[in-house]
Amino acid sequence: MSVSTKPYLIRALWQWCIDQGETPYIVVAVDEHTQVPAGYVKDGQIVLNVGLEATNQLDIGNEFIAFQARFGGVAQQIFVPVERVAAIYARESGEGMGFEVEDVVHQEKAEDRPVLNGVRPVENPGDDNPPDDPAPPSGGGARPRFTVVK
Repeated sequence: MSVSTKPYLIRALWQWCIDQGETPYIVVAVDEHTQVPAGYVKDGQIVLNVGLEATNQLDIGNEFIAFQARFGGVAQQIFVPVERVAAIYARESGEGMGFEVEDVVHQEKAEDRPVLNGVRPVENPGDDNPPDDPAPPSGGGARPRFTVVK
């Protein structure tokens, strides 16, 4: 069984964006295996800023991307299986790469997910904590707005 090149390409393009002084964004096809704020999902996808100033404890691993970010002023745990990443690109230039979205093949359990700040992401987060803003900010691509997390 060969190892996918996808996580390596994601990490390389993320580093390239950072080195160029640009902001790396990922496009994620949301399903039951992703943990993202449901209020920011549009047409089954979410665009996430994965830049250094927008994330806390960013981990771009071979199986998942995990970090903390603020949505509507509320800190959220984000968990994305690499298989669900549809693209990574630089916000400023639009340069990047698209990927084929795959179904998650491993049955991951919540206890297998990384612990961020002593909290393990939940299996299905639901809509218990909707974002402060009722809808994603508008303007151009209707991408989520992020606040610097320190």
